[in-house]
Amino acid sequence: MPNLSGWGRFPRLDCRVIAPAEPEAARAAIVAEPSLIARGNGRAYGDAALNPVATMDMRACAGVESFDADTGWIVARAGTMLSDLIDSFLPRGWFPPVSPGTRFVTLGGMIAADVHGKNHHVAGSFGAHLAWIELALANGEVRRCSPDADAELFAATCGGMGLTGVILRAAFRMIAVETSMIRRETLRAPDLAAAMDLFEASAGWTYSVAWIDCLSGGRALGRSVLTRGEHARAADMPSRVAGPPARTRRMPFDLPGFTLNRWSVRAFNALYFRAGRPGTALVDLAPFFYPLDAILEWNRMYGRSGLFQYQCVLPLAASRAGMTALLRRIAASGAGSFLSVLKRFGDVAGPAPGLLSFPMEGYTLALDFRATAANLALAGELDAIVADHGGRLYLAKDARMAPAMLRFYPGLERFRAMRAAVDPGGRFASALSRRLGL
Repeated sequence: MPNLSGWGRFPRLDCRVIAPAEPEAARAAIVAEPSLIARGNGRAYGDAALNPVATMDMRACAGVESFDADTGWIVARAGTMLSDLIDSFLPRGWFPPVSPGTRFVTLGGMIAADVHGKNHHVAGSFGAHLAWIELALANGEVRRCSPDADAELFAATCGGMGLTGVILRAAFRMIAVETSMIRRETLRAPDLAAAMDLFEASAGWTYSVAWIDCLSGGRALGRSVLTRGEHARAADMPSRVAGPPARTRRMPFDLPGFTLNRWSVRAFNALYFRAGRPGTALVDLAPFFYPLDAILEWNRMYGRSGLFQYQCVLPLAASRAGMTALLRRIAASGAGSFLSVLKRFGDVAGPAPGLLSFPMEGYTLALDFRATAANLALAGELDAIVADHGGRLYLAKDARMAPAMLRFYPGLERFRAMRAAVDPGGRFASALSRRLGL
């Protein structure tokens, strides 16, 4: 029986894996199994796609079924990789309306997590761009739901972590782009307040994100390198374009745990901040959106114990005070990560916002920690700060939070009611849903 994990390699569970080759085979497997959860490419960090009884690998249920080259509307199966969509349609002038920080995710996984990107402040999350979802329910029925038809089921499925059924296919609209390049501007912020001011001043840009130094303190608390970007137009392109982007490399082994410590991370952060020189440039789309994808299996940098990602969002009114408190506690612990990201979420409600969708208007902070007892205890302290400021944690990144943190999802009881209606026997379940009592 395969030993599976999420991207964080923590926790790990022995899971029986089934891999249907077609949507109809997936529907038949649902009826046959007493308990199961769908799994895409395993990029949820924690235990959201783990079920020891049956974990359904959906990657073979892939492929584009239709595409309208005039409007950008596409129908694709749930196992289709985002990377394949980009490789196929970017040369034709189309790009997904929302993209997470890795292209190695499936369409079904993007819907189940209701992923967000660097453009949430203007585009919302991925669920806001869906025309419809085709969902296989616990009794084998296949139902098409949308913002206008079966809207409550649609809302429960977007961000519902696969707990309402197995997503088979979906329709959404790609956006037109003229080139595969990004016009990028880099800015430095000496502290957290300055970084947030830059985000507010960047509201007119399509994409914005900041790397944040989570170990600096004092006057440099929250110093950041912010990048913002736009899809480059054909008129922006120089007569000669630089060579191809850097080759993809692979992390060949697990690093020893002692290599990731407060001194190595502090040194990296200082170098990164100095290297983030202000200026503008035309850059390839891949390193702008997916810098870590250039290192395959980069999660091995955290050693055999694995890692967990801590991603929270705080409401806008509480963001400055809350983020300050979080960063002070992290800096004091010395357990900071060199993969720390700050983003601004907008007040962009989709046509049927997901009942368990993570974003709210405010600021989100994401950090990776090595999975140690000390860091897990620190995460509990950070939970208390998030709770005090009315924030919440991202289910797609979670591997350890307590059920009490779910109370900050206002759609929780509606989600539970819909899940009980379409799956009264609780057939769809994961280690995450059991841990949190979802």
